[in-house]
Amino acid sequence: MTAERILIVEDDERIGSTLLRALVGNGYDAHWEQTGRGALDSVAAARPDLVLLDLGLPDLDGLDVCRQIHHGDATIDIAMLTARDEELDVVVGLDAGAIDYITKPFKLAELLARIRAQLRRAEPRAQSRSTAGDLVIDVHARRAWLHQNELQLRAKEFDLLARLVADAGNAVSRETLMSDVWDEHWFGSTKTLDFHIAALRRKLDAIDAESRITTLRGVGYRFELS
Repeated sequence: MTAERILIVEDDERIGSTLLRALVGNGYDAHWEQTGRGALDSVAAARPDLVLLDLGLPDLDGLDVCRQIHHGDATIDIAMLTARDEELDVVVGLDAGAIDYITKPFKLAELLARIRAQLRRAEPRAQSRSTAGDLVIDVHARRAWLHQNELQLRAKEFDLLARLVADAGNAVSRETLMSDVWDEHWFGSTKTLDFHIAALRRKLDAIDAESRITTLRGVGYRFELS
């Protein structure tokens, strides 16, 4: 089995070299870039499975790098590593295309656990295609259509939609979504779930403004069948 390829984008020598040693030591195909332009060139040369992206780069703003990577291939998972920990920074980072936001300083064991969680994919359902009204999801191809218009979804947005549709018409708790879509040992804030739900709603509403995902306060969410 080919090792997952992880691109580290970090200008701090100590952090970058530590991450590189740790990832290689854990069996990953890890590469390290210290600039934003180097990161973009590396992504263009060989698609990574995950990008660990520092925001404070010497040449380009990390958010711009994130946007460019996401624009080129929205299926690439990007986890931001940053000392910025205000809620607005988290929102902006996730909106730029990141699936995770890890604040410095962080514990190496926790970071490795979160990397494993991001690289882990939920087992595909026995049935490749599922429908919920006018929404069609192909789990194996990781594609979704609404009114025959294909949705351009990030990896976690697709996973969330597929998980909600799997129980369409029923309530799915926040804990279940965090466990199934992220990881049962998730260390981060569950606000990331709300951010991804909001982004998913915007993409559904752009095609048809009819509300499909209902918030159940204190419980979770429900995908409406009609």
